[in-house]
Amino acid sequence: MAPRPTPTVRQRRFGAELRRLREAIGMSAPVAGERLGADRTMISNIEAGRFGISEERLRRLASIYECDDAELIDALATMTGGRPKGWWDEYRGKIPPDFLDVAELEHHATALRTLQTIHIPGPFQTEEHARALFDLFVPALPRLEVELRIAQRMARHTVIGNEPTAPYVGLVHEAALRMQTGGRQVARAQLQRLLEESERPNVRLLVIPFTAGGFPMAGDTMMYVYAASPRLDTVEVDSRSGAVFFDSPTQLANFRRRLDLVEQLALNPTKSRDLIREVTHDL
Repeated sequence: MAPRPTPTVRQRRFGAELRRLREAIGMSAPVAGERLGADRTMISNIEAGRFGISEERLRRLASIYECDDAELIDALATMTGGRPKGWWDEYRGKIPPDFLDVAELEHHATALRTLQTIHIPGPFQTEEHARALFDLFVPALPRLEVELRIAQRMARHTVIGNEPTAPYVGLVHEAALRMQTGGRQVARAQLQRLLEESERPNVRLLVIPFTAGGFPMAGDTMMYVYAASPRLDTVEVDSRSGAVFFDSPTQLANFRRRLDLVEQLALNPTKSRDLIREVTHDL
């Protein structure tokens, strides 16, 4: 089996959880490989996301690791075998890989919660808004890459628009609503799109007003991805150098707590739409 040259975040997430299960019983990787009847280096490669395994081997490993969490094992089983290509793979090698990792995580999520302070959530962005954002890069991006990034971002709308849809809670600060990215006309059309998307039954768009004051993670852009088992949740946070991913139990618990605190400060869906209409009227 040839190793994967660049495992995706989801593939690495699978391996990381298997490593946690092994370490929880104090078993070394060579011993686990021996009990699995595999080469001693296979376990390390699986845990690094470089090798995939079959569902049968996954269930054998779970037994070796004395794991009796049926929900977790079943969720891990859906991540085994050959990974079918997703729509995002069309852009592999053409735009940064973390763009594709985000799209793959969104696609497999059972629910999503996002927080944006000065940006509109990616799946809700209009083409003109996205183009205005990418045109702000310094140094400027090549025109072809701009167009590819825009096309990939537009395709992410499937996470809220396709059936079946996962519940989506979007926390957006009032500052993001008032940023006239691309000018008044583009900003007005973007807010109208937000209003339309907020009416979807699977979407809860919650605005954090200026009057709420300070709040945890102010200034951050982040996404909490819920999985079939809570043990497999993942958090993505934007940084200057690209996306950063978190998946340890302590980190996940802290991010959930912070999001809960922010959500308590946000307006309810009806009042959020009222504020979006007010900002739109002011443009």
